[in-house]
Formats: sequence, C-alpha cells, structure tokens
Amino acid sequence: MTNKIEEILRLCQENDVKLIDFKTVDLTGRWHHITIPVERFGEDTVRYGIGFDGSNFGYASVEKSDMVFIPDLESAHLDPFTAVPTLSMTGDVQVIAEPENQRFGQYARSVTQRAEEYMRETGVADKMVVGPEFEFYLFDSVSFENAPNRASFEVDAAEADWNTAQPCGSGYQIAHHDGYHAALPQDSTYDLRNDIVLTMADWGVKVKYHHHEVGGPGQLEVEVEPESLTEMADKTLITKYIIKNIAAQAGKTATFMPKPIHGEAGSGMHVHIWLWKDGQPLFYDQNGYSSLSDTALYFIGGLLKHAASLCAITNPSTNSFKRLVPGFEAPVTIGYATANRSSIIRIPAYAKTPAQKRFELRNPDATCNPYYAYAAILMAGLDGILNKIDPHANGWGPYDFNLFNLSEEDKKRIQGLPKSLSEALDALEADHDYLTAGGVFPQELINNWIKLKRAENEEISRIPTPAEFQRYYTL
Repeated sequence: MTNKIEEILRLCQENDVKLIDFKTVDLTGRWHHITIPVERFGEDTVRYGIGFDGSNFGYASVEKSDMVFIPDLESAHLDPFTAVPTLSMTGDVQVIAEPENQRFGQYARSVTQRAEEYMRETGVADKMVVGPEFEFYLFDSVSFENAPNRASFEVDAAEADWNTAQPCGSGYQIAHHDGYHAALPQDSTYDLRNDIVLTMADWGVKVKYHHHEVGGPGQLEVEVEPESLTEMADKTLITKYIIKNIAAQAGKTATFMPKPIHGEAGSGMHVHIWLWKDGQPLFYDQNGYSSLSDTALYFIGGLLKHAASLCAITNPSTNSFKRLVPGFEAPVTIGYATANRSSIIRIPAYAKTPAQKRFELRNPDATCNPYYAYAAILMAGLDGILNKIDPHANGWGPYDFNLFNLSEEDKKRIQGLPKSLSEALDALEADHDYLTAGGVFPQELINNWIKLKRAENEEISRIPTPAEFQRYYTL
C-alpha cells in the first residue's frame, strides 16, 4: 500500500495536483464528493478513511449514521472538469466497529462486491462481465417548475422537427423517429460525442461505438466494452459524469431520463451479459437454442422469473414506466428470443463465437443505481442456474416473432412487465429471497429501498399535471 500511495503522490506532483476529490454514491445512484488538499493525503487517509454522515446519503438513520469513506487507490484519475488540477477517486464505505471498522453491507459498491464473491462461492462462475448501452437526450435548454399554482417543463433541441418552421432554421432538423444513425449535417452533436468518447477512453472507459439514436430531438447512444460488475458500475457513474459535464461545457444539457419527451423514443440502458470460469466462456453451446448453453438458458430463466421484482431496481423511477410501453422498441414482454427487440431478453444473432456469445437484458434504464442493478441481475441469473429454471418449459419463449403485433387474445396469454413503479415495488416486496441469498442484499436495504421508492412514487402521483388540466378541467 505504501508503494501505491507514493505512486499517487508522485502522480500529483507531476501534474501539479492541488486537491484530491473523493466521490461516493448515494442510495439512489447519484455521486457526491468531498475534497481535501493534496498535503493531507497519506497512509492514514487510506487506513482510517474520511468520516461522513451516511444518513444524508439515504443509507442510515441519524442515530447510527457515522461512517467512513475508504478510497480505492486503483480508481485514481485526473478530473478533466476542474479549474484547479484535481485527482479523483471512488472507494468503499465502512461502519464504525471495534477493533476494526467493517464493510457497510448496504453501501452500493459493497453489494456489487459481495455479489461477485457469492458468485465465486457457488462455483458457477468466477467472473461476470456486463456491457451497457447508454442512451440519453442532449438538449439545448431545459426548464421545469412545480409550484402550487404552476406546473410545467420545456425542452428544446435545434435538431428537433418542431424547429423546422423557425425563421433562422437550417432545414436539417431530424424527422420524428428518424434519428437512427443520422449523418452530418443533421447529426449536429457528432463532434461533442467525439469529445465524450475520447474523454471516456482517457479515463479508462473503453468505447465500442457511438451514434445518433432514433429520437430526433437529440437522442444519442454510447456503447462501451464489457467489464466485471464492480468495475463497470464505477465506469457507469464515470460515463454519466463525463457526458453531463461535457454537455454543460458546450452550453447544452444531457439527461438519462427514460422518457423526457412524450411520443418520442425512450432511453434505456440495455445490459449485455457474459459468464466466465477458468478463462472459458460459459454461455456457448453450438447445439443449443441460438447456440446458447444450458447455463445461459437457466440464467435467462432466472431473469425472466424475477423480471417484475427486478424492475424495482433496474427501472426505479416513475418515469421508467412511461418508457416501458408498446410501440417504441421498448421491451414490455417477459420472454426471450434471437434478434428480437420486443422481448426483454434479446440474443444477438451476430454474436457467433464462444467468446462473443451472450444475451442482453433490454428493460433497464440509467435512472438505476448501477451497483444495485448489476448485482441484482447477477443474483437473478444465479438463482436460475442453481435451480435450473428453464425459460422454455416455463412458457417464456423463445418468441421469434414481433411481440408488438399480437392479437389482444395472444397478449393476454403472455406475461408483461409491471406497468408502474408501484407494481414493481409490490413485486419486489413479494419476491426478493434471490437477492438476500448469500447476504448480498441485506434485508434492511431491501426495506429501505421499498420505503424510499414508495414515498417517491406517492409524492409524484399527488402532483397535478398539465395533461390532467387538459383532460379534466372542463368536466
């Protein structure tokens, strides 16, 4: 450890670093930070940590809220967005105990770490890697208000087709639902996305590609190379941090809301999934359905069995369920299929080699806390493998046809995702033993999460909306 501390201090000296910034994640998945002068950083910082009030992050009640943040030295990186040279680190949280402090089981990063430990203890696999796709909207402006006598929001993007009638318009606006892979000059955010992905690469987040997405008013996507769970959860927050800050520097604003615009494509965070053991991929079998092994199919079975309760963690906002509706390439059916984007699990047809063979879970969105979301996905999959949950035998597919075009009679026979956050929380309350297995998700965390999200749901549901005024004012 001493050598690593000396290496960090040498890095600071070489880059004239004045401050070290420690980033922690709250219960809902937002970064917070605390900063110290570089002169205060040393072995005591790493051993004893920095004290903070966990109750302000949603983790603990006031009377037992003293916690310490322990930096992860491997996460150190120069922050590209600060005026004063600053080194950034994430890390872990401990609770005060004697004789030594202990890992705080509810802390988001602790849950992901424990999930990976539990996976290895089961003997099923020694590594799970995930590759998320980050969809988001980039607007030129946003304003919103929720006052007792006024409620409104307004967004604008130069690319939007509602700007075609502007006197100063360019004529290169993108038509409704016509943004997929749009090229220059319609793709006016191309250079900004280049800045985003180059900054991500510099911070250690490897990018597969980026492009304009379906939504004409500035919907974009960046897909990254897969990493193990805790590392990818860290990099998910780094990615969101970079996207938001580069947008702000350009005088724009980025949002990962699943459905910021009515009638336009929603933004998801599809998650590609692999399991490995002893350096070998576990999801390939040339004789299996779509070349998937029994292990892969059982993992899928676990995901589908627990799909409703998973939504309370992977889609934890009221806005999430405005995206999960038919007709916008958003998956709403609990099922699996090859190359089919209308089921919640899609098996890419182009992934043919053993190392490439995988599937993606399509319902998550980036309002989730990525540590909890990736850990919950792993736990559902492990439950499927350990209990040999066969997705075909359970009637979840394969659905190799368009699920959006079913007759009403057929739709009634196929299970769908929850239609609201409230339904998802009901499902989590009834179905969470797979999460608490191995002590991965503490029961207290599940209880706190449900309580927090129910209160959030109830508060938002009580607010009158402009749509309600339009529909009901004259009745």
